[in-house]
Amino acid sequence: MLKILSFLPKRWTKRLIQSVSLLRSPYTLGVRVIVEDDQSRVLLVRHSYLPGWYLPGGGVDGGETLEQAARREIREEAGIVASGPPELLNIYLNQEATGRDHVGLFRVGTWSEADTYLRPNAEIVEARFFTLDGLPTDLSAATARRLGEHRQGVYAGGKW
Repeated sequence: MLKILSFLPKRWTKRLIQSVSLLRSPYTLGVRVIVEDDQSRVLLVRHSYLPGWYLPGGGVDGGETLEQAARREIREEAGIVASGPPELLNIYLNQEATGRDHVGLFRVGTWSEADTYLRPNAEIVEARFFTLDGLPTDLSAATARRLGEHRQGVYAGGKW
């Protein structure tokens, strides 16, 4: 399905995905995950349907916990397998999406590489680690805020 949507203009694809999600459930729940490597660099991804760099993550599927979604998303998007339980840092209200979207922010401390490690796929065109002092210029605003909090070790605020 994402392959078909990749032929549409990116803003149409984003709007279509959000609209279908709203029809299924007027309230949405998602996760984003901070993954660091052994050099304290953070993992960021670029999607095929959105401009800029983001923390890996996505929607929580029916019957799935936030923790399970965090584990699944980093495996699907970057080929990373969490070795221990992801740590919940905070839950935020994302008013930019619908005003009814909540995002759980997690941190994964220890992990291993799957066979798809940092390999592009239909959804993710690039996944890379960056130093906090060398982040890309087209970082999403929310990702910049979360990484600023991460740098300070304080995950405050209630808005994504």
